[in-house]
Amino acid sequence: MKRGLAIAIVILMYGGLACLRAADVALIKIHGAIGPATADYIARAIDVAGKSNDACLVIQLDTPGGLLDSTKEIVQKFYASTVPTVVYVAPSGANAGSAGCFITLAADVAAMAPNTSIGAAHPVTLSPGGEKTDDVMKQKLENFASSSIEAIAEKRGRNVEWAKSSVRESASTTAEKALKLKVIDLIAKDMPDLLGQLDGRVVNGKAMKTAGAKVVEIPMAASEKVFQTFWRPEVMLILMLVAIYGIIGELSNPGAILPGVAGGIAFILFLYMAAVLSVNVAGLVMIGLALALFIVDAYTPTHGVLTFGGMVAFFLGVLMLFNRGGTGFQLSLGYIIPATVVTGAFFIFVVGAGLRAQRLPVRVGRETMLGKTVPALTRIDLKGGNVSIEGEYWKAVSDVAVEPGHLVEVVGMDGLTLKVKAK
Repeated sequence: MKRGLAIAIVILMYGGLACLRAADVALIKIHGAIGPATADYIARAIDVAGKSNDACLVIQLDTPGGLLDSTKEIVQKFYASTVPTVVYVAPSGANAGSAGCFITLAADVAAMAPNTSIGAAHPVTLSPGGEKTDDVMKQKLENFASSSIEAIAEKRGRNVEWAKSSVRESASTTAEKALKLKVIDLIAKDMPDLLGQLDGRVVNGKAMKTAGAKVVEIPMAASEKVFQTFWRPEVMLILMLVAIYGIIGELSNPGAILPGVAGGIAFILFLYMAAVLSVNVAGLVMIGLALALFIVDAYTPTHGVLTFGGMVAFFLGVLMLFNRGGTGFQLSLGYIIPATVVTGAFFIFVVGAGLRAQRLPVRVGRETMLGKTVPALTRIDLKGGNVSIEGEYWKAVSDVAVEPGHLVEVVGMDGLTLKVKAK
């Protein structure tokens, strides 16, 4: 009896200790620009961590910024999360810039590694000419971003004034200064240090048990990796070029099939991605103008003037195409210039040569005989006669009789009989 009671006590003790043991800590790592795939990844990770009753979800962040719509989705998901969210700007040298600043401030716990930075959340949007927007639009964007980050800072009890200055004045600061300014909650040198400082911290009325917890990383799903790769302006530019080259290649060489199929698929993918990433319509119109100039130059003797104009229009069009995207979603000249040169060369040496070849005179076949002038070998009349063309004897007929030795011009053909007239 006593032995059974002792066993029961031991079981209860171990059960109690098991209940006191820290739950797992979920971890995801975000590196690069914030986009739709990033928002989906974070949303899924929050759901997985919630279903697993994890102590918290740690989001290790290093980003230059990203899209406003994706940032809003992430912030809203943070607010609705049942599991505590911890944004950890790491490793050393990492940055939570622009959209990353919004995301860090919106987390339940904001942490940074030493020698990292946060801020510069001022919205940047360019006009079709590549310059900054007018003062009215600039003020609207600034006010919207400022009010959004102010609401986030107020909700999480962080430095509201600094948050607004990060938008209005592009303020940026280091981890050490951010802690003094109460922009973040703590500085941790690594993951064990972070978990140690999180242990016992109360979030939503519940103390976290993270000391000694097992860190379980939630990897990106295959679809998220694909979309993370594809939802980039560089990829969209390549798809647009493939669509242009493929479709025009198919039109200039009907029946080739492969260029048309590749161009069609690339064009559909480009349209799909353009529905998510902000694409400037003026840029598309400018690119269309460039293509028209390239094609017209192949038919007119402009000595390359229109081709040069097409290259300029194409360069400006691509420059304008993605200028409404957030930080990290804009094309650099390292992509634009090569794309312009390759496109110009494609139209000059491939499309232009093909179109010019179609306008060359016929050099082989029966049609080459039309217009030739040759002497009559025999009398030629309606009953027939003979001529010699390039060493071959041909039967010829003429409405007006032609004596042998006189010159005749070939004006037509009827089967293997030439129609001629006196020259």
